[in-house]
Amino acid sequence: MTKKITEFQNDEEMELFVLIKSAEKRVTKAGKDFISMKFQDRSGDIHGNYWDAKEEDFKNFQPGRVVLLRGKRETYKNAPQVKIMAMRLVTDEEPNDPTAYTEKGPVSAEKLREEFTQLMFEINNPDWNRVVRYLLKKYDREFFSFPAAKTNHHAFEGGLAFHTLSIVNLAKSVAAQYEQVDQSLLIAGAILHDLGKTIELSGPIATQYTVEGNLLGHIVIVDEEIVEAAKDLKIDPSSESMVVLRHMIVAHHGLKEYGSPVEPHMLEAVILHALDELDAEIQMVSGALKNTQPGAFSERIFGMNGRNFYKPESK
Repeated sequence: MTKKITEFQNDEEMELFVLIKSAEKRVTKAGKDFISMKFQDRSGDIHGNYWDAKEEDFKNFQPGRVVLLRGKRETYKNAPQVKIMAMRLVTDEEPNDPTAYTEKGPVSAEKLREEFTQLMFEINNPDWNRVVRYLLKKYDREFFSFPAAKTNHHAFEGGLAFHTLSIVNLAKSVAAQYEQVDQSLLIAGAILHDLGKTIELSGPIATQYTVEGNLLGHIVIVDEEIVEAAKDLKIDPSSESMVVLRHMIVAHHGLKEYGSPVEPHMLEAVILHALDELDAEIQMVSGALKNTQPGAFSERIFGMNGRNFYKPESK
């Protein structure tokens, strides 16, 4: 079988079909155009620069297109990259379906749907329950197929629902430990906290930020969705039950400099922020260590302040 992107070692040549995950036009110090690219298959992704790019190359090598890539695996600043030797678009007779190259989550969409259906019985506030059901139904396809981020954490197909369910399971454990926690509010807030990414992001293939995503962000987007859902369901969006639910969403990034319009002012909002950070960091570190040899350090993780992480020999 053909090796996957992450299975090649340093100085090993590769020739394989891959998806262009991202492609950005850049200019060298000498004034020459090149394309900064990221290639992807189901094992992960790798960066590479396409030097001396011509206008035709910028038109052909767009995100979401499948190419036959020939190159050599290298390391640059402790991160893997491919030295591109040749590249062309696939033909109609070759494996050209972009969905065949997207990284999949560990749990199927069908299984995730079943889990969320059961969770509805644990939201005992009728207003929260109705709003959560309404929005999950409205964005069903996107919620169970979109990634949770463009690059950092859970950046794979189905990552949004998987990340959300992970937080809900953590939330239930916290609520079981601390009786003063409103589990119903914590679950409802956890389910909705990133739902705005169904509009902020373009989808699981060559994920980009949409215009709304860039100009508004998922926190503002989902708060608006909650208000509109409440109105459609004849629930007063300014009632206390809806205001505290909305606070869970708008405060979940923790600090204003991290994108939260307000900082957490409720116990459940403090917990949601902490669990969101915890799950994201576990996923980022785990993802980096997956392709790290025992006894070595991982590549540096941008979302973890550029730190790298050690994988013990015993693992």
